[in-house]
Amino acid sequence: MLFDTHVHLNADQFQEDIEEVVARAQEAGVSRMVVVGFDRVTIERAMDLITRYEFLYAAVGWHPVDAIDMTEADLAWIEELSAHPKVVALGEMGLDYHWDKSPKDIQKDVFRKQIRLAKKVKLPIVIHNREATQDIVDILKEEGAEEIGGIMHCFSGSAETALECVKMNFYISLGGPVTFKNAKKPKEVAAAVPLEKLLIETDCPYLAPHPYRGKRNEPAYVKLVAEEIAALKSCSYEEVAEATMQNALKLFQID
Repeated sequence: MLFDTHVHLNADQFQEDIEEVVARAQEAGVSRMVVVGFDRVTIERAMDLITRYEFLYAAVGWHPVDAIDMTEADLAWIEELSAHPKVVALGEMGLDYHWDKSPKDIQKDVFRKQIRLAKKVKLPIVIHNREATQDIVDILKEEGAEEIGGIMHCFSGSAETALECVKMNFYISLGGPVTFKNAKKPKEVAAAVPLEKLLIETDCPYLAPHPYRGKRNEPAYVKLVAEEIAALKSCSYEEVAEATMQNALKLFQID
């Protein structure tokens, strides 16, 4: 059985056929998923989905691109939601220097506030990083994020940085890009990071794996990610499936 640790079934792209998408995921062996909410609308949809489906859990947080829009009331609301038994992490949070909607200083402030909240409510965090690796690592260290740990979501950095994050109590999560023929870094990361510190995800509807690259991604395709990691680590698919499932259950404190 597989655990897709990062899905956006709350995205507009799934509003028409959510039941069919979920059914295909189950047929592919995906037995648990974390739906990630990152603003008012997506968090509300995530909370709705976890009440409708027994095997879905939620992560709630504020995306760095929209950091400029986050209010103290939003942060208080996230804290309130964190008490829900099926909210298993805070995020996605972090830094995104690709888009320029939110100034860097505001992104950093919102990121720090969410790390502090996660430490207060004792939940792991889900990290979004785009073109901001060193600043993210520095903030995680400065804020003592090792205390709660979490996930480096859809990790795109070097194997060296991945191992540095592992030392800080973070799991490395790999998605569709690890299956791309020209994706040197994710393949190196998959080979270098111990299986007990790896997670798998789709980040659907984004970043569909080969051979669906460029199409809408969905949770069923996480199986292709697991198969690729197994090939890169010269172990069986079953070993990857079992290890990543146990890693996710442990991190999210799911019985």
